[in-house]
Amino acid sequence: MSVEAQKTAPAISPKLQGHLAMGLFAFLISFSFFIGKRAAPHIDPAALTAVRYMVAIPILAVIAYAITPRADRQTLIRPKAVWRFPILGGLMGIYFILMFVALRLTSSVSTGAVLTLMPLMTAILSFFILRQKAGVTVLGSLTLAALGAIWVIFRGDINAILSFAVGKGEFIFFLGVIAHALHNPLVRKFNRGEPTIVFALWSAIGAGLCLTIYGAPALLATDWGHLPPVVWLCIFYLGTVATAGSYFLLQFGLLRIPAAKANAYMLLTPSYVIVMEGLAGSGWVSLPVMAGALVTVLGLAILIASSEV
Repeated sequence: MSVEAQKTAPAISPKLQGHLAMGLFAFLISFSFFIGKRAAPHIDPAALTAVRYMVAIPILAVIAYAITPRADRQTLIRPKAVWRFPILGGLMGIYFILMFVALRLTSSVSTGAVLTLMPLMTAILSFFILRQKAGVTVLGSLTLAALGAIWVIFRGDINAILSFAVGKGEFIFFLGVIAHALHNPLVRKFNRGEPTIVFALWSAIGAGLCLTIYGAPALLATDWGHLPPVVWLCIFYLGTVATAGSYFLLQFGLLRIPAAKANAYMLLTPSYVIVMEGLAGSGWVSLPVMAGALVTVLGLAILIASSEV
């Protein structure tokens, strides 16, 4: 491309940047369910979650120091109102611990489906915390997606839905999703103009401290020398890509597009996980369950096309 063409090429708008970031975020999170399901039986969830932050925080710190201008490094080293970060980090820590507890009890597809309830919960909490209103189209598309998620969670069994026979794993993860949904509008409320990477780093530090304190007994009890390779692969992926990468992408997206719309990308999770599990040879879900996953994708498509937010 010539210099003239580069000068006239349109820049990517902040809104589009937010959508691209959240699309990639959804893929990274989906793979976390896939690999986490395989590691969960071999290690305590609290230990796994604490170690992932021990890996992620130094990576985020190096990246933050490298890309933060010298004049802004004081904010990096001494952020304002440090109390914000244990709150944000604690909520994310609750989410991750309950995620791995749930993966011991239910399938990765079901947990992925529960995650798709987050956008609707985020929209509701964003209204109370940020007074961020969602229009009829947004609420309608999120409700449609939630219905598709419920269909997947109950495995397309209408009798199970009518009797509300929700599994223990799904219920546990639902509590974690509530914590994550509360975290999302608080990111925008608590941000005081820090660069995204600085905010992500200190949020991760807050989570790491909370999780290390909580998970200390599990960390000491784990036989680290005899863990199967899948656990170490999971720790590496979660600590590098899924924690350091997704923390940045999530907060990057939340600062550029409304929280309800950003978190709607979670609706891709069950479809991603279904494809991953199928390609891995774990079997394909039934057609009714797959139809429910596609309904959640339809909800996302309607939301993205909407001009309401």
